[in-house]
Amino acid sequence: MRASDVDRDRVAAVLREHTAQGRITVDEFNERLEQVYQSKTYGELARVTSDLPDVDLRAQVAPLSQPNVKTGVHPGMKAAWAAWATASAVNWVIWLIISVSTGHFIYPWPLWVMGPWGAILLMSTLFGGGPPGGRDRKRDRRR
Repeated sequence: MRASDVDRDRVAAVLREHTAQGRITVDEFNERLEQVYQSKTYGELARVTSDLPDVDLRAQVAPLSQPNVKTGVHPGMKAAWAAWATASAVNWVIWLIISVSTGHFIYPWPLWVMGPWGAILLMSTLFGGGPPGGRDRKRDRRR
């Protein structure tokens, strides 16, 4: 029987858990992960984890696609904002070092890095509402 993207993601999560528990090395994890995403059937997926004990991921892994109950913000959006803040901070530090070392006020070019990116993130946060990547997997499965 053919495996879906959700099935492959579940097996990848199981492999991550086994790696975290020290049952497989990072190199083995990478090899097996490559096999997981090349797998087309349930049988191929089962072979990837056949030598590993069963893991109950429900008790250990929070659902990835659910918004945070407290804030209502999707975890992917939090990661996007963190990346934006980190990149912005690095650009401002570079701008400050250049301005101080030359002794002249340099045009604040980091605004051009953080402005458009921040505007897109803000619109996505306020009006996005959908899953990351713009796809609704539940709707795709019904088709």
